[in-house]
Order: sequence, then C-alpha cells, then structure tokens
Amino acid sequence: MLAHRVQPSIRVLRTYDPGHDLVALRNAANQTLVELCSNENPYGPSPGARDAIIRHIDELALYPDPRGGDLKRALAEQYSIAADQIVLGNGSHELLMQLAQVFAGPDTHVVASQYGFAVYAIAAAAVGARFEAADALPFDNEMAGGHDLDAIAAAIRAETHLVYLANPNNPTGTWFGIDALASFLSRIPTDTVVAIDEAYAEFVDAPEWASAIPLVQKYPNLIVMRTFSKAHGLAGLRIGYGIAQTELIGWLERIRESFNVNLLGLAAAEASLRDQNALERSVSQNKIERERLAELLRARGLFVFPSQTNFLLVRFGEAATRIDEALRAHNVVLRPMGGYGLPDCLRITVGTAEQNATLLAAIDAVR
Repeated sequence: MLAHRVQPSIRVLRTYDPGHDLVALRNAANQTLVELCSNENPYGPSPGARDAIIRHIDELALYPDPRGGDLKRALAEQYSIAADQIVLGNGSHELLMQLAQVFAGPDTHVVASQYGFAVYAIAAAAVGARFEAADALPFDNEMAGGHDLDAIAAAIRAETHLVYLANPNNPTGTWFGIDALASFLSRIPTDTVVAIDEAYAEFVDAPEWASAIPLVQKYPNLIVMRTFSKAHGLAGLRIGYGIAQTELIGWLERIRESFNVNLLGLAAAEASLRDQNALERSVSQNKIERERLAELLRARGLFVFPSQTNFLLVRFGEAATRIDEALRAHNVVLRPMGGYGLPDCLRITVGTAEQNATLLAAIDAVR
C-alpha cells in the first residue's frame, strides 16, 4: 500500500544479510553453539574494557558525550593526528553508509571489488547511485579473489564519486601492499573519495602491508576506517571510526546522528585502546590458530584462501550447502557465502583451540 511512496532507490534495495539467525539457533540448541560465523573475537574484550564498562554502568540514564571527545583524543594520540581528523560511528558500517549519503547519489557511480563487503553495494543503492564491482583477481592468483587494483582504477570515470577498498578484504581474507595502494591513489582523481576499510588491520603481519592512515595527510580524498568490533572484542558495543583530513570529516559530521556512539562503548573503546598488551595477546593467539587451522583444513584436501584476518574462506565445492546444514546439526555455525557469489565456499571465524578442534571433528563427521 505504501510502495508508491517509497523512494525508488529503496524499493530495489537488498537488505543486508547477516547470515544464519543466531538467536534462533541458540534458543533451539541443546548445548552451547560453536559460533564461527561472524568474525568475532573469541577471547572477548580486554580486562581494561571490562573494568571501564563496570565503572560507567550507573551512568546509563545519561546521554553519552555527543562528540566522543575522550575517545577521539585517545585515537589522535595513538595515530599522531588531530582530533578533528576523526569521526566516530556506530560501527564502521554506519560510516560506510554515511560516505555514500554525503558523496554519492543519483547519476553518480560507486566502485568496489568483486567479492567485497556487501555493505558497499547496499550503501550505493540506498542513495540511488550506480554500483560497479570490478573483477577480482582470478582464483589461480596467489591472492585468489582479492582486489585487482588495476581493474578498479580502470572502472573509475568522471561520474565516479566514491571507491570502497577493504584491506584486508572480507570475505576473502586477502590483502594488498602499501606500495600498490600508493600507486593506485596516485592515479585517482582528487575529487573521487577513496574509502579504505581496515576493519581487520590489527591481525595483519604480512611485511608488505601497512596501514593507509599515514597517507591521509597527502590525499584529501582519502578516508581510512577501523573498528573496535574485531580485534578489540567489542562487537556488541558498535564502535567504529574514520580518519581523514578535516574537510572530509566535517562533511560526515553534518549528517552524523546525535549520540550515535553509546556511553559504554565510548568508555570501553578508550580503555581497550590503552590496553595494548591485551590486544597483542589476542592477535598473537589468533595468528597461531589461523595458521594451524588453515594447515589442518588443507590437509583434508580443502582449498583455503590466503588470509591476514581472523577468518578463513574455505572452498567446500558443491557440497558446501549440505556441509553447512550438517554442521549446524552438530551445533557448529559457519557463514555461507552464496550471497557473495561464492556458493561453493564457507567462511570460518578462527576460534579458540578448543572451538577449532570441535569444528574439525564435525567436518570429519559430515563430509
């Protein structure tokens, strides 16, 4: 009845698919689920973040700081930048949507990579922009399914207002080096905004990779986004941030919702940022388990995409859907990849040693 009142761009919009209904699965399970589907940190937040939440729990009747000043100052100190070069978001998801709201729209063009994060296409569609996914690297490349920066650059034209790049990329886990990124940026028009999504940056140890944050000072059209949801273990509090030159940040601030970042999230994120030892322990453990799990999956004859994240993309072939369903019967939940154009693959969050052992035993039982 109301469809004729809905904006055309919204009528054709595809809702973000979070994967399996975890709440329903938890309610139906007769034991604890092994949830390896959402790229969460199985070790949880740092002790400092937990303490900060407890300290501020009695303040829930109060609004949070609408500017997020303390967290911005802590981030500014961390990256040696000015606080007004930072925008905070309800997770980096909100910032991805805001970028399209501000810089794209009808008669504009947004570019990302094939097999890129689903929100990029959703953000473009929501504002009526035309979205183009440039071909990814072929599967016989060492970065199978990863970004082809040359193909992305070739897709940019006069009406291209926004480019999304993820480094490392979700869902493939692949990455590109800082030299390749610098070369790419040098070819992009200065009025085309380039958004680098570094949600998994803390997990990277590849020597050729480096954060794009230092490049922000050189490129006024560059914004780098990060999140406290992954390595910091604060997914439930939804804290993301973007770093750019002050002009770009100022445009985003104009549409930022009031009090978009919650009180406990601000406190926990600031404390987590200062608790680097806990972060390093979590990242180190993830690396150990990621490499071990990848090796054991390959030993079972499965193709495992290269990864510098806290997850592995694994090709199970035509049996992927059946295996996904069968694993749920064993209370192990993975992420199906059909929505990303990878129906023969499942994405596996790297869990604890115990969780990974349970996963492997379940895979052996159902294959």
